[in-house]
Amino acid sequence: MASNPPAACCAIGIKHEGEAKGQLQQIGDVSLTVVVEVYISHPERSTKRAILLLTNVVGHRFINAQLIADQLTANGYLVVMPDLFHGDPMPLNNCPASFDLMSCLKGPPGHLPDRVEPVVQATLKEMKSNMGCERVGAVGYCFGASAMLLMWHTPVSLTQRNYKQSKAHYPLLRLKPTQSSRPHESEDILAKTGQPYQINLFSGVEHGFAVRADIASPIIRFAKESAFLQALAWFDQYL
Repeated sequence: MASNPPAACCAIGIKHEGEAKGQLQQIGDVSLTVVVEVYISHPERSTKRAILLLTNVVGHRFINAQLIADQLTANGYLVVMPDLFHGDPMPLNNCPASFDLMSCLKGPPGHLPDRVEPVVQATLKEMKSNMGCERVGAVGYCFGASAMLLMWHTPVSLTQRNYKQSKAHYPLLRLKPTQSSRPHESEDILAKTGQPYQINLFSGVEHGFAVRADIASPIIRFAKESAFLQALAWFDQYL
């Protein structure tokens, strides 16, 4: 999850090795012009427990995100990862130094809540109806974390104000690098919700470590794997 507004660094990272096992398909209501491409990863055994995975700005076709979805599926969950950017994600490692990500997100065409919310709502509707999901958890990375938590308040960053505005009244796990964290601010607010929460800080890593960091580094690999295992344990507990 991000504590600061998206910046050019959000589209910089290392592509991880592996082969995606899920599929891309279209869902949504054509009559309402809400048609979404999603990456779906199906577990071997049928389940009514599912996870909505909301991505960083590189989008749902990023192999790193697909591998995370497949890992969750290998642990028994149906995972659905929508295209939050209407076919217009940020390119990985292909932005000039002067690139202003916030200006790009604001548009045109724009990728702020008014355009992202219909995508998420259409995906959730499909999951709960045609896919038969009875219990749905959500995980968000960077940009996706803002979308998941706020359920559509601007700006797209997780600040003290955002926590106060949040409509989210459900158990919340927050995994953060120490370099971009203000844990005490968010803890003070989360404690007042009365819902279970957990905040874990990782030293020696930077923003984006759970998705796009160089896992050739033992410290980074450990943090990434630990973050995934903690998220998995959280879903096992509350889903």
